[in-house]
Amino acid sequence: MVVVTMGNRPAEVEALLASVAKQDLPPERIVIVGNGSPLPDFPGLPGEVTVLELEDNVGCPGGRNVGIAKLRAFGDIDVVVELDDDGLLVQTDVLSRVRRLFASDARLGIVGFRVTDEHGETLPRHVPRPGGREPMRRGLVTGFLGGGHGFSMRMLDEIGDWPGEFFFTHEETDLAWRALDEGWKILYEPALLLQHPRTSPARHAVYYRFTARNRVWLARRRLPLPLIPVHLGIWTLITLLRTRSLGGLRAWAGGFLEGWRTPCGEQRPMRWRTVWRMIRLGRPPVI
Repeated sequence: MVVVTMGNRPAEVEALLASVAKQDLPPERIVIVGNGSPLPDFPGLPGEVTVLELEDNVGCPGGRNVGIAKLRAFGDIDVVVELDDDGLLVQTDVLSRVRRLFASDARLGIVGFRVTDEHGETLPRHVPRPGGREPMRRGLVTGFLGGGHGFSMRMLDEIGDWPGEFFFTHEETDLAWRALDEGWKILYEPALLLQHPRTSPARHAVYYRFTARNRVWLARRRLPLPLIPVHLGIWTLITLLRTRSLGGLRAWAGGFLEGWRTPCGEQRPMRWRTVWRMIRLGRPPVI
């Protein structure tokens, strides 16, 4: 298990780890990454606990890569579960369910949890289907939520880890598209519940800039050339319709240009058969 924290949510981290300690299947190893922050000791946790303190904040995907690398170095982990530091496991059988799911299908690469707020409501943006429909419907999907999920380590070894350069936003999509392109399955399992405070991603000062920059990077890295203008055109229209803040639009426009002017990293467009697979799953890679 990997938990990344900036050290500014001590009470939430303590509650999360207490919920982990109550699981009927304790994790064999827990890696807690302090993302540019010192961390206290965490007594009373099951399994072997490793605390890593990074000098700088390397972003959520970068911090998770550090945790995954530590687990990989141990050489005895088949599945890694990653949880947001302000999440909470309200059921005691989450980890045992995750183990059974991966054991039942060798090509299962990612299991996405259902996320609810403090009142038990799942927001549409937390459902990995267009329109956020049917939060209680289990099934194969094209994406997952970063707040709570499980990965096959064999999948990560094959497709690579998180895109650390993204720092914040769209890193889940980049990883999911790579997984689908290599033939791995992504399962949304609503029985796996993570409680998470209701928040807006726009609370982060860099939200608009990174959202736009990373959207362009994502399209340049992973889409066949004809789909790049379609994807970005649709999301530009959606952004203009949704955004009510003039300052936010300015930051978004700056990030959009930055996405074109700066290196996007490895460019490995998905195969057209993957595009067709995503269409059949209900979410083509242009929406």
